[in-house]
Amino acid sequence: MDNNNYKINNLSEHKQKFQTAKMSVPAVFFMSEELMPKDDSFEKLEDIASNQDTLFRNLVAMPDVCSKPGRKNASGTTIVSENYILPQVNDSDPNCGMRLIKTNLTEDNLTSNDIDNIFKELVVTVPTKKFVGTKVPFDVIVDICREGTSAIIRHLGIKTKNELENTQGDGNFFPKTMEKQDIFDVIPKLYLFFAKYRLGILGAAGNHFLDLMKVDEIVDEKIAKKMGIEKGQYLFMIHTGSGILGQYTMYTHTAKKREHLSQALMVELGKMTFRSRKKETYKKMQEMIKNHLSENNSLLRYAGKEADGKLYMNARAAASNFGTANRAVITHNISKTIKKVLGRDPEMDLLYDMPHISISKEEHFGRDVFVHRSNTSRAYGPSKMQNHSIYKETGEPVFIPSSMATDAYICVGTDENQDSFFSAPHGTGKGTNSHEKTISNKDELFAKMKEKNILIYNAKSSIVINQDSSRYKDIDKVIEGIEANKIAHVVAKMKPVAVIMY
Repeated sequence: MDNNNYKINNLSEHKQKFQTAKMSVPAVFFMSEELMPKDDSFEKLEDIASNQDTLFRNLVAMPDVCSKPGRKNASGTTIVSENYILPQVNDSDPNCGMRLIKTNLTEDNLTSNDIDNIFKELVVTVPTKKFVGTKVPFDVIVDICREGTSAIIRHLGIKTKNELENTQGDGNFFPKTMEKQDIFDVIPKLYLFFAKYRLGILGAAGNHFLDLMKVDEIVDEKIAKKMGIEKGQYLFMIHTGSGILGQYTMYTHTAKKREHLSQALMVELGKMTFRSRKKETYKKMQEMIKNHLSENNSLLRYAGKEADGKLYMNARAAASNFGTANRAVITHNISKTIKKVLGRDPEMDLLYDMPHISISKEEHFGRDVFVHRSNTSRAYGPSKMQNHSIYKETGEPVFIPSSMATDAYICVGTDENQDSFFSAPHGTGKGTNSHEKTISNKDELFAKMKEKNILIYNAKSSIVINQDSSRYKDIDKVIEGIEANKIAHVVAKMKPVAVIMY
C-alpha cells in the first residue's frame, strides 16, 4: 500500500506522525521518510488505534515496522494500554528474542579452519529443524515454566557466566514463586509433555539464527570497556522463539487463526485435555475468543486487574520462561561443542538476553501501563537499570542486526527515549538496499556470502534467500535515526563471520 494515501506529519528528520479521524491516538514512526513502510502497516495501525478507550498516549513504530500475513497488528511496534492486555497486537511467539555471548576467542587465537570445524559440529548440536533436541524430564519443563532459567541451570549444570544476572528479569518472567499447579492452571499438560523434547533447537521459522560475530570497531571505548567488549573479539548472537510451547499456549489464549493444520489439531487436543482449576475464567476467555474470531473485529481485551488478564499473563510468563531457557541450553551446547573441537574452554559469558515479543507492566509518564512490544526491544537508560551492577552506568544493552551478511551493532539504551516507551528496533526490517547486489536463488546467495567471506551452514529452506542483504533496509541509515532519536547509543560494530540458519 502506498503511504501517499495517508497524511504524514514530519516531526523531525527522523520522526513522523500519522493520525486519521478514525484513530483515538496517533502513531509515531521513529524513522526518516525513506525508511517508512510501503505495505499495509498504516492500515493496520489505523485499525488498532480505532479501538476507543483502549490505548495510552500513542502507538510506536520502529524502522523495522512491517505487515505480516495473518497478524492483526504490524510487526516492529510498541502498543500501550493503561487498563487492558491486548493479545492480538503481539506476534504469537512470546519471548522470541536474542542474546549476545562474549567469548575468549579472538582473531589472534582462532583460525578460519577452527571456525569451519566448530560450525560443522554446531549444525548437529544446535539443530534448526528437528523433532528432538536436548531432552529433559517433564518435571524440569514444569520447573522452567514456574521458576525460569535457574531450573535448567541446575539440571544441566550450565556454567555460562552471568546467565541469570544478564538475562532480562533474571531469567524469570514471574514476579513471585509459582507452584506446579499454577502452571497446570494455565497451560495444558500436553504442551508441556512435548516441550520436554524441544530444548536446544534453534528453530526453522523466519530469520532465527546462530551467528558468530567479530567486533570490528569500538565506537564508545568507555562503555565497551565496562561491558567487556574488545576489538577483534568473537561473540555469538542467537535469535530464537519460544518453540511449540509458546506458540500453542498463545494460540489457546488468544483470537488468532491457526496457520497450519498441525497447530490447529494440537491446540484442539490441548483444550480437550486441559484440566485447569480456573474453569470459569477459562470458559469466559474461550467465549470471548470465539466471538472475536467470528463476529467482533475489534481488539480482544483482557482486563489487566481481573481474572482473565491474570490467567493470560501467567500463561505468557510460563511460556516466556521456556524461551529464555532454550537460549541458555543452546549457549551451553555451543560451549560443549567448542570444547570438543578445540580442546579448550571458550568461557561463554552472557552479555545480555532480551525478548522482543513481550507484554510487561511498566511505569511511563507517571502511570502504570501494559507495554506490548511486538518485535521491538526494551531499551532502558541507566536510570531505569539501577538494580544492575554494570548497566546502571551504561544503560540496557540493545542489539541491532540486519541480514545474515550485514554489520550488526551493540548499543545501550538512553534516558531520553520516553516517547517510544523506551523501545528500540530488533533489526532493520525488510526493504531494499541499493548498495547491495540482488540475488534470485540459493546458488547466487552462497556465491555472494563467499564473496563477502561469510560462512553459511544448513540453509536448507527454499526461502533462505529472503534473508539476503539486498532485501533489508540499510542498517547505517537505521542507526543514524536511532542515535538522532536518542533511542540508543552505539557502543560497537560487529561483522558476521559464520551463520547457521534454516
